Amino acid sequence: MKQVLLFLAQGFEEIEASAFSDIMGWSREHGLFPVNLKTTALRPEVRSVWGTRVIPHLDFGQLDPAQYDALAIPGGFESAGYYEDAFREEFLELIRTFERGNKPLASVCTGALPLGRAGVLRGRRATTYPLPGGERMAQLSSMGALVKQDPVVVDGNIITSAGPSTAMAVAFRLLEMLTGADNVREVKKFMVF
Repeated sequence: MKQVLLFLAQGFEEIEASAFSDIMGWSREHGLFPVNLKTTALRPEVRSVWGTRVIPHLDFGQLDPAQYDALAIPGGFESAGYYEDAFREEFLELIRTFERGNKPLASVCTGALPLGRAGVLRGRRATTYPLPGGERMAQLSSMGALVKQDPVVVDGNIITSAGPSTAMAVAFRLLEMLTGADNVREVKKFMVF
């Protein structure tokens, strides 16, 4: 069974996180290949940007990255404290560990920024949140990424995207990387796509 690790920073965007947990859950229940998903965070409890409180499955200090096949990173809001966790060195090192193993890294919206801060996007195509005036895209470019205007950008093992509306597309792309296109079609059938 494939294992996905979902990192929840303080101030994460709920729809972006839930797309991963929901699609991987549907694959576990009705797909051709089961996928298990576990959440982790740098705090014993995190709050989403809209105030939902979540207790992660795993304590960050106890997790073993070798047990996971992919890392999923929802974005979040600076005003809700997102970058306090997303830019912490412990998390950036976890990103680098997955990259060294050539494992999929899937981010939604501003979730691309910790990938950039970790140094794994230098010279690679990526995207992030384009509004209100492209500040986050400029920030990602300053980290060495080749920023594109596309809704979803895939460069090798890394998926980045432009905003919350792309969350399901990113999660399905990650599922395809892990289990193949036939499984994605099966999951979409059961999810009535």
